Amino acid sequence: MSETAQSALDPTLSALAADSKAWPFEEARKLVARVEKQGLGDKGFVLFETGYGPSGLPHIGTFGEVARTSMVRHAFSLLSDAPTRLVCFSDDMDGFRKVPDNVPNKELMTAHLGKPLTQVPDPFSNEHTSFGAANNARLRAFLDTFGFDYEFESATDNYTSGRFDEALMRMLEVYDKVMDIILPTLGPERRATYSPFLPICPRTGVVLQVPLVKRDVANGIVTYEDPQTGDPVDVAVTGGAVKCQWKADWALRWFALGVDYEMAGKDLIDSVKLSSRICAALGGTPPEGFNYELFLDENGEKISKSRGNGLTIDEWLRYASPESLSNFMYNAPRKAKRLYFDVIPKNVDEYLSHLASYPKLEPAKQLTNPVWHIHEGNPPATDAPISFNILLNLVSASNSEDKDVLWGFISRYVPEASPETHPLLDEMVGYAITYFHDFVKPAKTFRPATAQEEAAMRDLSERLSKLDKDADAETIQNEVFAVGKEHGFEPLRAWFSALYEVLLGQSQGPRFGSFVALYGIAETRAMIDEALARPA
Repeated sequence: MSETAQSALDPTLSALAADSKAWPFEEARKLVARVEKQGLGDKGFVLFETGYGPSGLPHIGTFGEVARTSMVRHAFSLLSDAPTRLVCFSDDMDGFRKVPDNVPNKELMTAHLGKPLTQVPDPFSNEHTSFGAANNARLRAFLDTFGFDYEFESATDNYTSGRFDEALMRMLEVYDKVMDIILPTLGPERRATYSPFLPICPRTGVVLQVPLVKRDVANGIVTYEDPQTGDPVDVAVTGGAVKCQWKADWALRWFALGVDYEMAGKDLIDSVKLSSRICAALGGTPPEGFNYELFLDENGEKISKSRGNGLTIDEWLRYASPESLSNFMYNAPRKAKRLYFDVIPKNVDEYLSHLASYPKLEPAKQLTNPVWHIHEGNPPATDAPISFNILLNLVSASNSEDKDVLWGFISRYVPEASPETHPLLDEMVGYAITYFHDFVKPAKTFRPATAQEEAAMRDLSERLSKLDKDADAETIQNEVFAVGKEHGFEPLRAWFSALYEVLLGQSQGPRFGSFVALYGIAETRAMIDEALARPA
């Protein structure tokens, strides 16, 4: 491990951070109080941790946990000069319970069911020593892609190297206390076989869930009966001969490493409480942290990796930037949120809006702006004068998925802009084309205009013809509003819905004046004519 050096604290920023209502600062203040109360201990730094189960590929939840933890870590750096580290811990000694559907060589893997993940062959290639090692490599590559400052830790390495030995011996000493904590939470059948220690069978290499028949605390040995032969088997609790059940394992890790902060999903609230009690029984102090809400799919149901009913990180990054995903993760972490394709445009534009407003804010409000936390206090200058939503509608209205054609419209609207001078905007154009092609285009449904709507649209076209061809968005928007009011649309949003549904073939759209200014007055009038001439 290498410590992250902390720069000298800025007194002004520290004072503002001490009162900031942004949730990363609220979390960081809990850590400041912890350090003030108990110091840094022998390790001499504050340890943040996130966990990863390498039975599958890293996913969007993994990103969210590391991103949010990193935000708290950076917030803490404004409040304390204590060194910090972030460890991403892989539970790669877990037993291999099920062959995934999305891997090759399933027969090869089936023969190793029950073994630690680091003892199961890599089904993908011979590049890695095991399935666990292959997924660990994917985790590190995944985190490196986003530039996270972290250190990787493997459960297998910590158990087999002896680093956990002292904590395992302590677990054996307080065995009865651990059992008293866990057993009341289990059903009768599970209670009969439970032990915080899971022996690794010397004969088969399988992680066993068996009751212990004898414990030798002085020598660090436990005894179980072989499930197949019935013979008693002695194993040491040290050196990687056993691993712990996961609630006990979580507590063991907190105790052994001295973890100060770890967040977890709302579904693990009870597990956090139990692991905290076990950590205290070992003689440790459970970490600070909070429970974030889970993500929901398009139907409002909880996302499940096994069901595949959510949005993957690769899918998000196909349509938008990592920063827009960080914006999604920053917002209201304790509130359940839909994580589906239709949230992407909103988060892109929210991120851009926050980025544009940041320089204009007073320092205290800058600390509550999501981009301060997304970019660790140093947001870049914005170069996106057009929203993602408007770009989507430009692609739709122009019927073009050609970047050069779209830049022709953009350059007319923002003469100083080009792909070279505005790389963020150019990136957004590419994302907009892909999103439109995959989601907007297949769902476009045009409807005929009513008599009221047709009259209003013809009036709008006539008014647009009298404007300067370079009229700004506000001037155009005023005319759009005036037409809607004069033609009796009540509420007025019904007028805008009609424009979107009749002209663009969709239920929602951008600020219409901004769209017309970008697309062009002549082009908009032609679109109106085409829509009104379309057969019912």
